[in-house]
Amino acid sequence: MREPGARPRPGTPPHHQAPHRHPAYAEWVKGEPVTPSRPTQPAADPRRWWGLVVIAIAQLMVVLDATIVNIALPSAQRALGVSDANRQWVITAYTLAFGGLLLLGGRIADLVGRKRTFMIGLVGFALASGLGGAATSPGMLFGSRALQGSFAALLAPSALSLLTTTFTIGKERSKAFGIYGAIAGGGAAIGLIAGGLLTEYLNWRWCLYVNVPIAALAFAGAAVFLHDKPVRAPAHLDVRGAALGCAGLVAIVYGCSEAQPRGWDDGRVLGLLAGGVTLLGVFAWWQTRARHPLLPLHIVRDRNRAGAFLTMGLAVISMFGMFLFMTYYFQVVLGYSPVKAGLAFLPMVAAIVVGATQISARLLHRVAPRMLMVPGALTAAVGLFLLTFLTARPAYASHVLPTELLFGLGMGLIFMPVMATATGGVALRDSGVTSATVNTAQQVGGSIGTALLNTIATSTGATYIASRLADAARRNEGRLTPALRDAVVKEGVVHGFNVAIGVGSLIMLLAAVIAGLMITTRTAKQGPVTEEEPPVSDRRRV
Repeated sequence: MREPGARPRPGTPPHHQAPHRHPAYAEWVKGEPVTPSRPTQPAADPRRWWGLVVIAIAQLMVVLDATIVNIALPSAQRALGVSDANRQWVITAYTLAFGGLLLLGGRIADLVGRKRTFMIGLVGFALASGLGGAATSPGMLFGSRALQGSFAALLAPSALSLLTTTFTIGKERSKAFGIYGAIAGGGAAIGLIAGGLLTEYLNWRWCLYVNVPIAALAFAGAAVFLHDKPVRAPAHLDVRGAALGCAGLVAIVYGCSEAQPRGWDDGRVLGLLAGGVTLLGVFAWWQTRARHPLLPLHIVRDRNRAGAFLTMGLAVISMFGMFLFMTYYFQVVLGYSPVKAGLAFLPMVAAIVVGATQISARLLHRVAPRMLMVPGALTAAVGLFLLTFLTARPAYASHVLPTELLFGLGMGLIFMPVMATATGGVALRDSGVTSATVNTAQQVGGSIGTALLNTIATSTGATYIASRLADAARRNEGRLTPALRDAVVKEGVVHGFNVAIGVGSLIMLLAAVIAGLMITTRTAKQGPVTEEEPPVSDRRRV
C-alpha cells in the first residue's frame, strides 16, 4: 500500500477508472512499465474460407440463372406452347422481380440477420426452381421465374454482405473479393455454357432443376460455416419507401424490357420510364424524411461509392449486350449447337477469372482502385471495338476469340475493385442495403443493356436488310433466290450487331471516364465499421 503523500508510480491507472478494469492493471501491479494499449482485432474464423465457398456457390447460382435459360428458351417455348410475343417473360419475369425487390431484400437482411436471410433465400430459390422445372403451362413457368427473382433479391445482397463482414482487412479481403468478382463477371457466361450442356444432353427443365441440389448444398454449408454479426438495431422497415423504391425500379426494368418488342418511342415504354424515374425521385425525397430509411442517402452521397455504382451499371450494359449478340451469332449465323455455342464462351470466362483473381486481387491493396478500373474498362472497350468488324463468315479465331480475351480480362479488372470500393467502410447496420445497391446497379444495367442494345441492333439490321433486298431485287428483275435472301438476312443481322456493339464500346469508355473522375480514394476501404463507431466527423476529441 502506498504511503501517505508518496507520489504515484508512473503508469498509475487514472483515479476515475476502476483499477481492475484498466487494460494496464496487471502490468502496474507487477511494477512493470505500462505500455499503451492497442486495439486488438477479433480472432479470424478458421473456417472463413469454407464460408467463402458457400457464398460463392449461392452467388453463382443467382447470377447464372439470369442467362442459363437463354439457350434453353426455344425448347421450352415449343414444349409449353409459349407464343413469340410472350416468350420474353421467361427472362423478364426473373429480372423484374430481382431488380425491383433488391433494395427491400437488402434492408431485410440488415434487420433480421444476414445468415438467416441467406438461408431463407436459398430454400425459396430451390422451391421456385423445382416449380419452374415441373411447369405444365406458360403461366406456371412465368410465375416460378418471378418467384426465383424474388428470393434472389433476398439471397444476393445477404451473400455479398456476409462476404463484406467476414473478410475485412488486408490481402484476405482482396482475395475474397477477387473470387467474388470473377463469379459476378463470369457467372452469366457460365450460365450460357451450362444451359447448352443441360439442354442438349438432358432437356430444358434441368436448367431449372439443377438449382435444387446446388441450393441444398449451399444451405448445408451455410448452417455449418457461416456466422453473422448480431443484429442490435430494432427491426424497423420503411414500408412507404419500400413501395416507392420497388415500384420505381420495376417500372424502369419493365419499360426497358418492353422496349425490345415495342421500340423506345412507344407510348407505354416512355410512360413506364417516366413513371419509374418520377417514383424514384419521390423515393429519394422520402428517404430524407423517413425515420428509418430503406436506403440511407449517405450511402450514395459518398463520391467513391456513387462512382462504383455508376461504373458497375455502365459496364454491365455492355456485357449483357455482348452476351446476347454472341449467343445469336453462334447459333443463328454460324449454326452452332447449344453445347458448342456455350463452350465458345469459355475463353472469356477464363479471362475474367484471371483478371479478377490473379491481377485485381493481388494489386488492390497496393494501388488505388481506379488504377484497376480505368485500364479494365479501356481494355474491354478495345475488345468490343474489334468486334465491330465481324462479318457473316466464320471468324471465331480472328475476331471473336481476341475480343473474348480482351473483354474478359477487362471485366475481371473492373468487377472486383468496384465491389470492394462500394461495400468498404460502411456501417455494419447498412452493409446489407449497400450490397443490395451494388446488385441493383448490376441488374438494372443488365436490363437496360439488353433492351437498349437489342433495339439498336434490330432496327439497324432491319433497315440494312430492307435496303439490300430492294437493291438485289432490282438487279435480278424482282427475283430473289432463297440462298440470296438468307445471305442478305445474315449480313443484316451481323450489321445490326456491329452497330450495337459499337455503342456498347462507347458506353464502356464512359465507364472508364466515370471511374477515373469520381473514384478518388487512394486505397480500397476496409470492411464495415462497427455499429457503435460513429462517422469520423462526429467523433469527439479526447
